[in-house]
Amino acid sequence: MDRTAFAATIDHTVLGPETTPADVERVVTEADEHGMNACVPPCYLDIATETAPDVTLATVIGFPHGQHAPATKRAEAVRAWEDGADELDVVINVGRLRAGEDDAVTAELAEMVAAVPLPVKVIIEAALLSDGEKRRACSCAVDADADFVKTSTGFADGGATVADVELMSEFLPVKASGGVGSYEEAKAMLEAGAERIGASSGVALVEDFDETR
Repeated sequence: MDRTAFAATIDHTVLGPETTPADVERVVTEADEHGMNACVPPCYLDIATETAPDVTLATVIGFPHGQHAPATKRAEAVRAWEDGADELDVVINVGRLRAGEDDAVTAELAEMVAAVPLPVKVIIEAALLSDGEKRRACSCAVDADADFVKTSTGFADGGATVADVELMSEFLPVKASGGVGSYEEAKAMLEAGAERIGASSGVALVEDFDETR
Protein backbone atom coordinates (compact mmCIF):
# COMPACT_ATOMS: atom_id res chain seq x y z
CA MET A 1 0.00 0.00 0.00
CA ASP A 2 1.45 3.37 -0.98
CA ARG A 3 0.98 6.66 0.85
CA THR A 4 -1.97 7.74 -1.27
CA ALA A 5 -3.85 4.49 -0.71
CA PHE A 6 -3.07 4.55 3.01
CA ALA A 7 -4.25 8.15 3.43
CA ALA A 8 -7.52 7.28 1.68
CA THR A 9 -8.31 4.74 4.41
CA ILE A 10 -8.25 7.42 7.12
CA ASP A 11 -11.29 9.34 8.36
CA HIS A 12 -9.55 12.34 10.00
CA THR A 13 -11.85 13.06 12.90
CA VAL A 14 -12.92 15.87 15.21
CA LEU A 15 -15.98 15.04 17.34
CA GLY A 16 -15.32 16.19 20.91
CA PRO A 17 -17.95 18.26 22.75
CA GLU A 18 -15.66 21.29 22.69
CA THR A 19 -15.22 21.21 18.89
CA THR A 20 -15.33 24.69 17.37
CA PRO A 21 -15.94 25.82 13.79
CA ALA A 22 -12.22 26.61 13.56
CA ASP A 23 -11.40 23.03 14.57
CA VAL A 24 -13.58 21.72 11.75
CA GLU A 25 -12.00 24.06 9.23
CA ARG A 26 -8.54 22.86 10.30
CA VAL A 27 -9.40 19.17 10.15
CA VAL A 28 -11.05 19.23 6.75
CA THR A 29 -8.23 21.37 5.36
CA GLU A 30 -5.70 18.84 6.68
CA ALA A 31 -7.76 16.03 5.20
CA ASP A 32 -7.77 17.79 1.83
CA GLU A 33 -4.02 18.43 1.92
CA HIS A 34 -3.15 14.85 2.89
CA GLY A 35 -5.69 12.92 0.79
CA MET A 36 -7.80 11.77 3.74
CA ASN A 37 -11.52 11.71 4.41
CA ALA A 38 -12.96 13.64 7.36
CA CYS A 39 -15.52 12.96 10.08
CA VAL A 40 -17.14 15.99 11.69
CA PRO A 41 -20.19 16.79 13.86
CA PRO A 42 -23.44 17.23 11.93
CA CYS A 43 -23.88 20.82 13.11
CA TYR A 44 -20.73 21.80 11.18
CA LEU A 45 -21.39 20.09 7.86
CA ASP A 46 -22.03 23.42 6.17
CA ILE A 47 -18.63 24.73 7.26
CA ALA A 48 -16.92 21.50 6.22
CA THR A 49 -18.45 21.44 2.74
CA GLU A 50 -17.64 25.09 2.15
CA THR A 51 -14.06 24.74 3.38
CA ALA A 52 -13.13 21.51 1.56
CA PRO A 53 -15.78 20.57 -1.00
CA ASP A 54 -13.71 17.73 -2.47
CA VAL A 55 -13.17 15.87 0.82
CA THR A 56 -15.37 12.84 1.52
CA LEU A 57 -17.29 13.82 4.64
CA ALA A 58 -18.68 11.47 7.24
CA THR A 59 -20.81 12.61 10.13
CA VAL A 60 -22.30 10.91 13.16
CA ILE A 61 -25.88 9.97 13.99
CA GLY A 62 -27.23 9.21 17.47
CA PHE A 63 -23.84 10.20 18.84
CA PRO A 64 -22.31 9.28 21.21
CA HIS A 65 -24.65 6.95 23.14
CA GLY A 66 -27.14 5.74 20.51
CA GLN A 67 -30.14 6.39 22.72
CA HIS A 68 -32.04 8.84 20.52
CA ALA A 69 -35.55 7.78 19.56
CA PRO A 70 -35.54 5.89 16.23
CA ALA A 71 -37.53 8.64 14.49
CA THR A 72 -35.02 11.21 15.72
CA LYS A 73 -32.11 9.18 14.35
CA ARG A 74 -33.87 8.81 11.02
CA ALA A 75 -34.56 12.56 10.83
CA GLU A 76 -30.96 13.28 11.81
CA ALA A 77 -29.72 10.99 9.03
CA VAL A 78 -31.89 12.68 6.41
CA ARG A 79 -30.82 16.14 7.56
CA ALA A 80 -27.15 15.14 7.44
CA TRP A 81 -27.58 13.90 3.87
CA GLU A 82 -29.32 17.15 2.89
CA ASP A 83 -26.53 19.15 4.56
CA GLY A 84 -23.81 17.49 2.49
CA ALA A 85 -22.65 14.38 4.32
CA ASP A 86 -21.24 11.64 2.09
CA GLU A 87 -21.32 8.89 4.74
CA LEU A 88 -23.06 8.31 8.06
CA ASP A 89 -21.59 6.71 11.21
CA VAL A 90 -24.59 5.57 13.28
CA VAL A 91 -24.44 4.48 16.93
CA ILE A 92 -26.58 1.48 17.79
CA ASN A 93 -28.69 1.39 20.93
CA VAL A 94 -26.33 -0.74 23.01
CA GLY A 95 -28.86 -1.13 25.81
CA ARG A 96 -31.46 -2.64 23.52
CA LEU A 97 -28.88 -5.00 22.07
CA ARG A 98 -27.77 -6.13 25.53
CA ALA A 99 -31.43 -6.61 26.48
CA GLY A 100 -31.80 -9.05 23.58
CA GLU A 101 -33.94 -6.71 21.46
CA ASP A 102 -32.09 -7.48 18.25
CA ASP A 103 -35.18 -6.98 16.08
CA ALA A 104 -35.55 -3.42 17.40
CA VAL A 105 -31.89 -2.68 16.79
CA THR A 106 -32.13 -4.01 13.24
CA ALA A 107 -35.36 -2.16 12.49
CA GLU A 108 -33.91 1.15 13.67
CA LEU A 109 -30.82 0.73 11.49
CA ALA A 110 -32.83 -0.43 8.50
CA GLU A 111 -34.98 2.71 8.65
CA MET A 112 -31.90 4.90 8.38
CA VAL A 113 -30.35 2.82 5.62
CA ALA A 114 -33.58 3.06 3.64
CA ALA A 115 -33.96 6.80 4.28
CA VAL A 116 -30.69 7.97 2.70
CA PRO A 117 -28.66 7.06 -0.41
CA LEU A 118 -25.42 7.11 1.58
CA PRO A 119 -23.06 4.46 2.96
CA VAL A 120 -23.96 3.72 6.58
CA LYS A 121 -21.36 2.61 9.12
CA VAL A 122 -22.79 1.05 12.28
CA ILE A 123 -20.90 1.85 15.48
CA ILE A 124 -21.31 -1.13 17.81
CA GLU A 125 -19.19 0.21 20.72
CA ALA A 126 -17.29 -3.06 20.92
CA ALA A 127 -15.57 -2.32 24.24
CA LEU A 128 -18.95 -2.53 25.98
CA LEU A 129 -19.92 -5.90 24.48
CA SER A 130 -19.05 -9.55 24.88
CA ASP A 131 -17.90 -11.42 21.77
CA GLY A 132 -21.35 -12.92 21.45
CA GLU A 133 -22.95 -9.48 21.63
CA LYS A 134 -20.49 -8.14 19.07
CA ARG A 135 -21.52 -10.90 16.68
CA ARG A 136 -25.20 -10.13 17.26
CA ALA A 137 -24.58 -6.41 16.70
CA CYS A 138 -22.78 -7.14 13.44
CA SER A 139 -25.60 -9.46 12.36
CA CYS A 140 -28.07 -6.63 12.99
CA ALA A 141 -25.98 -4.38 10.73
CA VAL A 142 -25.92 -7.04 8.01
CA ASP A 143 -29.69 -7.59 8.26
CA ALA A 144 -30.26 -3.83 8.03
CA ASP A 145 -28.19 -3.72 4.81
CA ALA A 146 -25.56 -1.41 6.32
CA ASP A 147 -22.24 -0.95 4.56
CA PHE A 148 -19.69 -1.04 7.40
CA VAL A 149 -19.39 -1.84 11.07
CA LYS A 150 -17.28 0.45 13.25
CA THR A 151 -15.60 -0.48 16.50
CA SER A 152 -16.08 2.56 18.71
CA THR A 153 -17.25 6.12 19.21
CA GLY A 154 -14.07 6.94 21.12
CA PHE A 155 -16.17 8.09 24.07
CA ALA A 156 -16.49 4.78 25.94
CA ASP A 157 -13.71 3.01 27.81
CA GLY A 158 -11.55 1.18 25.28
CA GLY A 159 -11.22 1.54 21.54
CA ALA A 160 -10.30 -0.52 18.51
CA THR A 161 -8.47 -3.81 18.99
CA VAL A 162 -7.05 -6.26 16.49
CA ALA A 163 -9.21 -9.02 17.94
CA ASP A 164 -12.40 -6.99 17.49
CA VAL A 165 -11.49 -6.06 13.92
CA GLU A 166 -10.86 -9.71 13.09
CA LEU A 167 -14.23 -10.72 14.57
CA MET A 168 -16.20 -7.91 12.95
CA SER A 169 -14.62 -8.36 9.53
CA GLU A 170 -16.35 -11.74 9.32
CA PHE A 171 -19.57 -9.78 8.76
CA LEU A 172 -18.89 -6.48 6.94
CA PRO A 173 -16.04 -4.10 6.11
CA VAL A 174 -14.71 -2.57 9.33
CA LYS A 175 -13.82 0.94 10.39
CA ALA A 176 -11.36 0.72 13.28
CA SER A 177 -11.81 3.74 15.50
CA GLY A 178 -10.72 4.66 18.99
CA GLY A 179 -7.14 4.90 20.17
CA VAL A 180 -5.40 4.44 16.82
CA GLY A 181 -2.56 6.93 17.20
CA SER A 182 0.35 5.67 15.09
CA TYR A 183 1.04 4.21 11.69
CA GLU A 184 2.03 0.88 13.26
CA GLU A 185 -1.32 0.68 15.09
CA ALA A 186 -3.19 1.60 11.93
CA LYS A 187 -1.22 -0.97 9.93
CA ALA A 188 -2.13 -3.67 12.47
CA MET A 189 -5.82 -2.81 12.11
CA LEU A 190 -5.64 -2.90 8.31
CA GLU A 191 -3.82 -6.23 8.38
CA ALA A 192 -6.52 -7.57 10.72
CA GLY A 193 -9.18 -6.74 8.12
CA ALA A 194 -10.11 -3.08 8.64
CA GLU A 195 -10.79 -1.02 5.53
CA ARG A 196 -11.07 2.36 7.25
CA ILE A 197 -9.32 3.97 10.21
CA GLY A 198 -11.04 6.64 12.30
CA ALA A 199 -8.52 8.85 14.09
CA SER A 200 -8.11 12.40 15.35
CA SER A 201 -4.40 12.02 14.60
CA GLY A 202 -4.76 11.45 10.87
CA VAL A 203 -1.93 13.81 9.92
CA ALA A 204 0.45 12.03 12.29
CA LEU A 205 -0.54 8.67 10.83
CA VAL A 206 0.28 9.78 7.28
CA GLU A 207 3.54 11.37 8.41
CA ASP A 208 4.40 8.18 10.32
CA PHE A 209 3.82 6.25 7.10
CA ASP A 210 6.33 8.45 5.30
CA GLU A 211 8.90 7.93 8.02
CA THR A 212 8.62 4.15 7.83
CA ARG A 213 9.35 3.97 4.09
